[in-house]
Amino acid sequence: MFNDIGPLELVTLVVLAVLVFGPDKLPKMIQDVSRTIRKIREFSESAKQDIRQELGPEFKDFEFEDLNPRTFIRKQLDNDDLGLKEIRNGFDLKKEMAEVTDAVHGRDSDSAAASSGSSGSSSGTSGGSVDMTKKRQSLEPDERPPFDADAT
Repeated sequence: MFNDIGPLELVTLVVLAVLVFGPDKLPKMIQDVSRTIRKIREFSESAKQDIRQELGPEFKDFEFEDLNPRTFIRKQLDNDDLGLKEIRNGFDLKKEMAEVTDAVHGRDSDSAAASSGSSGSSSGTSGGSVDMTKKRQSLEPDERPPFDADAT
């Protein structure tokens, strides 16, 4: 619970407690606080047991920590029944990005994959980068401009 309190901070808290409550009232205050914490824990445990009994025998291994969304998602993703590990391992981001780049440039993805596979992982212009500058191509007098779905 107090894992992040260092020794200097602990000494500071003790000195503040002695100054605020005084040396004669401090032991009684510590007993009262520890008694209150103990009662809160007992109340919490009894409430958890009551909820488990009300849910029935099919929820006997129910953990309240599972109600935390982060814990729930982590348990579901670690569950191998869904086959998510195979999907995660089978997804190659570099290959997918190269295919998208080839599709944008209008190249055949099979020939680009063969040329990028033969060149290894060296950085080149064959499919690793996308030219984001808009270049105006000159059109023939009887040629229509290309259709841009995003512009309409």
